[in-house]
Amino acid sequence: MRSRTVTLDGTTLNTLDVFDVSYGNALVEISDDAMQRVQIARNVVDRIVQGDETVYGINTGFGSLVHTQVSHDEVEQLQLNLIRSHATGIGPNLSTEIVRSMMCVRLNSLVKGHSGCHPDVVLQLQAFLNHRIHPIVPRIGSLGASGDLAPLSHLACALVGEGPVEYNGLVIDAMDALRECEMAPLSLRAKDGLSLINGTSLITGMLAIAVEQLRQLLTYADIVAGMSIDATESTLTPFDQRIHQTRPHLGQLFVASRMVEIMSDSKILHDHTNCNRVQDPYSFRCIPQVHGPVQESFQKLIDTVSIELNSSTDNPLIFPTPENPGSHEVVSQGNFHAEVLALVADAMSLGLFELSSISERRIDQMLDPARRAIRPFLAENPGLESGLMIVQYVAAASIGELRGHANPRTAFSTTTSAGQEDHVSMGATASWNLLEAIQRCREVLACEAFVAHRAIKLIDKPSSTCIESLIRCMNNVVLPGIDDRNTSEEIRTIAAEFTSSSWLSVIQSLLEKPLRKSL
Repeated sequence: MRSRTVTLDGTTLNTLDVFDVSYGNALVEISDDAMQRVQIARNVVDRIVQGDETVYGINTGFGSLVHTQVSHDEVEQLQLNLIRSHATGIGPNLSTEIVRSMMCVRLNSLVKGHSGCHPDVVLQLQAFLNHRIHPIVPRIGSLGASGDLAPLSHLACALVGEGPVEYNGLVIDAMDALRECEMAPLSLRAKDGLSLINGTSLITGMLAIAVEQLRQLLTYADIVAGMSIDATESTLTPFDQRIHQTRPHLGQLFVASRMVEIMSDSKILHDHTNCNRVQDPYSFRCIPQVHGPVQESFQKLIDTVSIELNSSTDNPLIFPTPENPGSHEVVSQGNFHAEVLALVADAMSLGLFELSSISERRIDQMLDPARRAIRPFLAENPGLESGLMIVQYVAAASIGELRGHANPRTAFSTTTSAGQEDHVSMGATASWNLLEAIQRCREVLACEAFVAHRAIKLIDKPSSTCIESLIRCMNNVVLPGIDDRNTSEEIRTIAAEFTSSSWLSVIQSLLEKPLRKSL
């Protein structure tokens, strides 16, 4: 059941709004002020079409064909030809959630009132979202400059009744879906097609989903690290705030403080306060210094995506001045270039590699009998049984893939459109890469949590309220007993939970002071 309505006004959309729309938990409506802005900008386009001005995107060709003028009678056919010719995506289809996120972001950008599209375009996009008509969009095709041209063209084609869509769980022709919803296909007028496809909406939509997944995942990362501290009876001394005030990086301070909150009432920790261990391995001692910079990358991602969600990213843009009409109202520029998004996506993917790498090292420490393991590989009968030996292998295999995801996608550009578009960001590739990195990272953290869960069960003392709450959640997934068995589904289920808020909601409800999820 949809729980709320998200009002799109071009200025206030946030990542949680996009996430809820993406997963079908919210309807969308357009503010009255936004619709007025759309109409005012549209008046500029209509004046140009009716006059004798020549303006890129309205009555000219596109890309390197910018100097080719199109006659008054052909400006509408120009827009239809544009979306048909650009709907050339390949590869596997995007998920329904990603398609909806792209639709939501595009719609919010259009209602800022600088695109010049007809109000019918806005209303058709809104109707598609609310009727849950989802264009089938191949993943590969965007270069992250000139906007997400190919993916958005598949969307635009569906709006005019062409191509396949997913509706009521079935893939059907777009026109059939429109008939079932008693809707008419969109008629594209001057500038409409270009307004639909020239923008960073796929990239931004994917990153909005990534932000909300990471908001959960990075919180779990610290809780799971706390589990490992108790599972190895390590110390919390390196998290003393006095230490981190001498090197006051915001992420480091944040993680050190959050770790103290996570561990504050651990009986395991309290009972070995005066043990003779001088220093723990780096993977325990340096959690604030590694997890902290990842938090800073995450904050940069949040800040960047928050701006982009409420930006105009097509070309040309309309700046209406009704009191002084003229060619100055239409400006060609480069807001479609996604470099700013690609760079933060790549930085976040690298951060997730580091977060996973240090997690895997803690797994190894908990399983190695020569180091911190309570018993070899936490097996019931070491030798006869292998215990959790291969869990570390699996984490290492995921890290092998994460190493590939850590390579920047932005570090590649290619010249397109006969040299007119001679530098691109690869932002769509970087954003997709980040979503994949999130999946691998959550698998590594699930492996760490699974190992720490067993180790703490072997210690006859309670951990902290926070960690014990997570252990109880995991008890619904992890089978009792420590004999050798297939553990694949248990780990995969835990991994799926680590980008969800369900377990965290339970944990937060039991804490006197809820944990902060970001800087």
